[in-house]
Amino acid sequence: MADMSTLEGSFTTPDGHELYTKTWKPTSALKARIVLIHGFSDHCNNFEPLSTLLAQQGIAVYSFDQRGWGQSVHTPAEKGRSGPTGQVMDDITAFIEHVLSASEGSDTPLFLMGHSMGGAQVLLYASRYGPAEVISKIRGFLVEAPFVALHPDSKPWKITVVLGRLAGKLLPHMHMVNKLDPKKLCRDPDVCKALENDPLCHDTGTLEGLAGMLDRASLLETGSVVLGEGRGEGGKTRLWVGHGTADGVCDYYACRKWYENAQVKDKEMQVYEGWYHVLHKELGEDKVRFAQDVAKWVLARCEGDGVGQTEGADVVEERARL
Repeated sequence: MADMSTLEGSFTTPDGHELYTKTWKPTSALKARIVLIHGFSDHCNNFEPLSTLLAQQGIAVYSFDQRGWGQSVHTPAEKGRSGPTGQVMDDITAFIEHVLSASEGSDTPLFLMGHSMGGAQVLLYASRYGPAEVISKIRGFLVEAPFVALHPDSKPWKITVVLGRLAGKLLPHMHMVNKLDPKKLCRDPDVCKALENDPLCHDTGTLEGLAGMLDRASLLETGSVVLGEGRGEGGKTRLWVGHGTADGVCDYYACRKWYENAQVKDKEMQVYEGWYHVLHKELGEDKVRFAQDVAKWVLARCEGDGVGQTEGADVVEERARL
């Protein structure tokens, strides 16, 4: 395995908000670059060990704590204050442009990947919101357990959603704690405990931010947004989806339905039988296997022109639990 290094930093958005950044770089030949987008009540340092394992295979990883989350929160009032969907998408665009502007690796294929809430953001970005000039520079899109719909056991009461939306119009920055059940996140109890005790995972959203998150999922679940061809480098869309069948946070079946409806020739879905929500931290060697699956798909699209490896493929692979 190649060696790697890490770098912490910051990035200032066009409207002047400072976001925490973390980069994992291989010290040997650079083969690919991935921009990673984290999920709800999470932060980019929780992408370990995925980010390290990818860097060790020649894939540089660039990530940031989204507005309202992790170390991008500078005052208590900023917790969960991600802004509406337009703001979320603008932040992703600005960070991708920031990565693209770096002189090193400027000719290296770039991929965009997201987990959970971040996965839904990537699907929306790829399908609709990403500017054409940025989309044309992204070789492929990857999502891990994307928030297409909440698992039935995790869905809020409809009346709660309705009242929350009404209140959100009057008090968009009002905080609401929306705690995730740590036992549903991972089959490794030590990981669940660490996530529950992580002070940066504050479980606090604003009414505006929570409504935006639910609205984005609804667009995907109802089929209002479907990914098609022409959204990617070379005018070709490339899509990889990974989901655990025992995910108690985001609904596997809703994700699979969205994937099957995607009008994309080069698409692949890895189904992890019995796995939970945070695939990149799953039990034992499973997290290593997940990282290998991601790296394999990415690197296959960095060979030659990155187009012909699975042209016309519509692959769903089952991964059994060890």
